[in-house]
Amino acid sequence: MTFIINSKPTIKGVVSDGESHSASETPGSPGIINNIRKQCGHTWYILSSNSVNLIAFTLFLLLVLVAILGPLIVPYNPLATSAVDALKSPSWSHWFGTDQLGRDVLSRVIIATRLDLLISVTAVAISFICGSLIGAVAGYFGGWFDKVSGRLIDTIMAFPLFVLAMGIVAALGNTVENIVYATAIINLPFYARVARAEVNVRRDSGFVHAAKLSGNSDFRVLALHIYPNTLPPMMVQASLNMGWAILNAAGLSFIGLGVRPPTAEWGIMVAEGANFIVSGEWWLAFFPGIALMLAVFTFNLLGDCLRDIVDPRQRT
Repeated sequence: MTFIINSKPTIKGVVSDGESHSASETPGSPGIINNIRKQCGHTWYILSSNSVNLIAFTLFLLLVLVAILGPLIVPYNPLATSAVDALKSPSWSHWFGTDQLGRDVLSRVIIATRLDLLISVTAVAISFICGSLIGAVAGYFGGWFDKVSGRLIDTIMAFPLFVLAMGIVAALGNTVENIVYATAIINLPFYARVARAEVNVRRDSGFVHAAKLSGNSDFRVLALHIYPNTLPPMMVQASLNMGWAILNAAGLSFIGLGVRPPTAEWGIMVAEGANFIVSGEWWLAFFPGIALMLAVFTFNLLGDCLRDIVDPRQRT
């Protein structure tokens, strides 16, 4: 009796000539498209499962749209003056009234949205990236870098943050760039401390040891396995800091160290309108203040939403 043994066993996904047809190895866009669909589905689940998240995200999109489309939807030129229309109360022709130079307040509030969001987003992005990287490296490796960065952060936190921002802007000059740098510096310690604490807790976890045993380097373990798990608490901090950044920019403008007139900015408009409240022109400070409050309120609500979206545990 003769037995015939097949010397070329068939393996699923591999043909006899050794060419692999695994879907995971096939270059192309279907995998990316599926990941985008999953992320969109997860985001919609987070938004639809909590009405507060949906409201916060809707308000955020509204602010972004106003900032992007501002020059196209303003009814008047925000810099155009008219002595005839000065200090007119809200009406059908000027919904938010006019200021002491006859400029339309609604147009200036809309245009100011872009500048204030630009300052807050840029400043928070800089502080988020720099602070989280400093904190992550210090928490994972420790040593002299942890000690030096810790003392530097303690030095920044020793000053009242708004006073420190005032000093930086006063020394460098009250330009938009310097306002962004000052706001980023005073917010950097928050991310550094949160990142250091989160990484320090997780660096001896089981999944970290498993990643190292798989041949991953320390930097790869930190970047791909530990750092993503630090994002949820930092997202909440980033959302809060965006509101604080808007308030910081408005506060600097209010005391004369921020954006210079005639640029439309909420803090400047509130400062200019405060001089006319006693005489009855309440709308000059009221409507920019409402816009400022709405933006800060939106970012405070948005923190929990962003945490749930980026939290790996929510995906299960």
